[in-house]
Amino acid sequence: MENRQAEMYISSSTDPRFNLALEDLLFERTDKHKITIMYLWQNQNTVVIGKSQNAWREVRTELLEKEGGTLVRRTSGGGAVFHDVGNLCFTFIAPIDDYEKINWRELIAGCVRSFGIDAAVNGRNDIVTGDGRKFSGNAFRFSRSAGLIHGTLLVDADLDKMGRYLNVSQAKLEAKGVRSVRSRVVNLKELSPTLTISSLSARLIDSFREYCKENNIDAADPVKVSPVRTSIDSDGEQIELYYTDPAIEGSETFYSRYQKFASWEWRYGESMPFNVFTEKRFEWGTISAELFVENGSIKSAAVNTDAMDAQLGETLSTALKGTRLTEHDIRSALETAMALLSMSQLTITEPARVVTDVTSLIAGI
Repeated sequence: MENRQAEMYISSSTDPRFNLALEDLLFERTDKHKITIMYLWQNQNTVVIGKSQNAWREVRTELLEKEGGTLVRRTSGGGAVFHDVGNLCFTFIAPIDDYEKINWRELIAGCVRSFGIDAAVNGRNDIVTGDGRKFSGNAFRFSRSAGLIHGTLLVDADLDKMGRYLNVSQAKLEAKGVRSVRSRVVNLKELSPTLTISSLSARLIDSFREYCKENNIDAADPVKVSPVRTSIDSDGEQIELYYTDPAIEGSETFYSRYQKFASWEWRYGESMPFNVFTEKRFEWGTISAELFVENGSIKSAAVNTDAMDAQLGETLSTALKGTRLTEHDIRSALETAMALLSMSQLTITEPARVVTDVTSLIAGI
């Protein structure tokens, strides 16, 4: 009879890029070796969007980044979620046959019920209280050999930040991709004041061990995984490399995984093409902009304004075309364009003011 094995990992990092890269590595481990895995992790001040979501439609990206937050994209489907250290993330990965034999969400709901909280699984892949308030959402990933479910458990999260970051701007955005479904949410600590991240983690570990015992799976003790950062010289520059400690099979390529989840191209550029229309009145005039964005870059721009500078709209339209939809790139392109406009003709509008105002308008969509 085949010896079935299970492993448990707990990340000591709150860096979402590290944690998603580690999850990706563990999924590959199950896919190759048929090991059942439980993984617990936490992120600090993070919004995680689904694989098929549009970052600008789901998240107030400019506000998130200005307040030191991080936007990341996961490899599963589902909607946008907010993470901080008051939130516990869970991941269960299993060989496909074993994965389909257990209701993983019911296992989690059972852990929560053990704290005296009325918890149930609803029909939309969420775990909710008896009165329908959501405290856990989850998403899925599959290969031919493995299945993954991961999600969140709101213990003592900052719900104010959640509401601000996940409420997008009022720009008229037409985009393809999966739209998040907003639900009433609640922190578990509100329902059971003695419940903590630590106690909930311990209960999940006990429940996972019990599941393994009932299914004749040998479960190893939990392993705490930490990021290791080293630097190497490359053409006179210091480059940080990330590894896992202890080393897990595949750790030699962990840096490339981390780089993928950290890259702008994956986090923003993977968004589906979309059109956006935005308009605002400033002291120097009203401006409206209609943009077509693909792979995170502005492919075409039509900017109109009632400002006194006759060439301003055309100048801004040309400058924005081909620019990545980031505050830094937009500002840089507009500064160059306005400098050239000032050299070629007498401008009525103050160039620096135009750059600042238009950058805030476009970057804030």
